[in-house]
Amino acid sequence: MRDIKVQYLAAAVAAALLGWSGFVSHDAAAQKIVCWKDKAGKTVGCGDKVPPEYQDNATRELDKSGITRKTTETAEERAKREAQEKALAEQKADEKKRLAEQRRQDAALTNTFTNEGEIDLKRDRDLQVVDGQLVQMRVSHKNASDRRAEAKGRMDATIKGGKPASDAQKDDLARAEADVTKAEQGIATKEKEKEEIRKRYADMKARYIALKGGGTPAPAAAPAPTAAAKK
Repeated sequence: MRDIKVQYLAAAVAAALLGWSGFVSHDAAAQKIVCWKDKAGKTVGCGDKVPPEYQDNATRELDKSGITRKTTETAEERAKREAQEKALAEQKADEKKRLAEQRRQDAALTNTFTNEGEIDLKRDRDLQVVDGQLVQMRVSHKNASDRRAEAKGRMDATIKGGKPASDAQKDDLARAEADVTKAEQGIATKEKEKEEIRKRYADMKARYIALKGGGTPAPAAAPAPTAAAKK
């Protein structure tokens, strides 16, 4: 319905312009018709020139038959379109970088290992290093736990004897508790690191097999014993 009204309005304006054909040149009579919109996008008028107060609004340029030949955007629409185009360009650039990095990693993977078994061996060596660190951390955790128990025992004995715990006793207990917490956090971090290593090598192995055309995986060697297992 709105398009019909606009075409009608444009045709009326065209007729009015043609009515001046006896007084103006042919070029003036055949000049373009422009319909302009308000901020809400509703067409509010047509003529041969957009009023100053509507210069930043969207417009439709029509021929003398009322057929749309050209449209323009509002400043807001143009800004939105340009922002979308910029975001799309950035997305394409990021994807291009990602693909280039994937190609680099794939080349490094196939050049480093000759079969899947070598990937398993490298995984096991990395896990063995972390296991060795965990052994040391668990020793530190036990020592801290023992110090905490001793500090708490001394404090409890003092209190049981009818005296308040001294500041030194409180400090000893606080330091021991802090050491226990720190050791527990370190152990948890290393356990998480082991999970990440397993996942990373699993992904690496799957990618390697895919790059090699899905060949039959070579048998993995038995993992080397950890420091904890040796004990």
